[in-house]
Amino acid sequence: MNSTAYPSRTAQDDFKDVFIKNFIAIFFGIIINYINGSFVFIFSRSPVFYMESRYILYIHLVINDMIMLSISVTLNVMIYAVPPVNVSVCCVLLLVGSMTHKNTPLSLAGMAVERYIAICKPLRHSQICTMRRTYILIILIWTVTFMPELADTVILFLTQPLTIFTSRIFCYRLSIYNTSYHLDKAVAVNVLLLSFVWITLIYTYFRVFFAAKTATTDPVSAKKAQNTILLHGVQLLFCMMSYIAPLLELILLPLFPNDRSKIMFSNYLITNILPRFLTPFIYGIRDQKFVSYFKMYFSVCTGKVRPVNLKH
Repeated sequence: MNSTAYPSRTAQDDFKDVFIKNFIAIFFGIIINYINGSFVFIFSRSPVFYMESRYILYIHLVINDMIMLSISVTLNVMIYAVPPVNVSVCCVLLLVGSMTHKNTPLSLAGMAVERYIAICKPLRHSQICTMRRTYILIILIWTVTFMPELADTVILFLTQPLTIFTSRIFCYRLSIYNTSYHLDKAVAVNVLLLSFVWITLIYTYFRVFFAAKTATTDPVSAKKAQNTILLHGVQLLFCMMSYIAPLLELILLPLFPNDRSKIMFSNYLITNILPRFLTPFIYGIRDQKFVSYFKMYFSVCTGKVRPVNLKH
């Protein structure tokens, strides 16, 4: 999380700048969470989605993004509006925020594999992508992302006096996890996770691409799966920008020293807010079943009767 590592607050900020930044962060956070919350509501009210692994994985990604976005916006506001907080409280917020941030690329990889199986191995899809295995995959994702955060806490115990947990600081990542061990661990984990995810996306994309050219595969479904995996790659690129944001700041800040605050806040928006806009688009708005149920519930809530096709 860029916001947890490099706060956008600077000594040059006046009240107007602080208000505008917090307003923008909170506004987009509410809008995105409202859209995602609508899809969570539709999923929870429609048992038809419970039996398909693709929708379970999608709604897991949506809920994960909602948690991550809420933590990110909270931390950004705390940098400006809240006095230094207890280190233990900050560690919990950073743990949840970092886990959900790492969950996103792993969830994208899992969803790409599910689409690959559906297109390239359609006869075995129902056997491989069972509900039980889908939930096991979700638990595995959270376990994999929890271990690096646990390692950060252990390193903190070993390298800092215990009194640090009763002290108060501004809550961002480098204010706590700032030893060379933390930095080396972060680089190693990020490289491993992102390499695995990119290899998975590239492999599944080309397998689906070649399957689309065969006579045994539905070309329309294969084309949709290709586009979905390609959009996953675009979303992953935006997510990866949080890892190169420090490098961008090192390049841009010396060139525009008077715009330090704007550069850092722009980095925060691009790396934390913008990728969350793509999640409801990739599956929710593009998926005919979700759109049909969305129209149905919208018609009921507004009191308007509209013909809705629910044949799938």
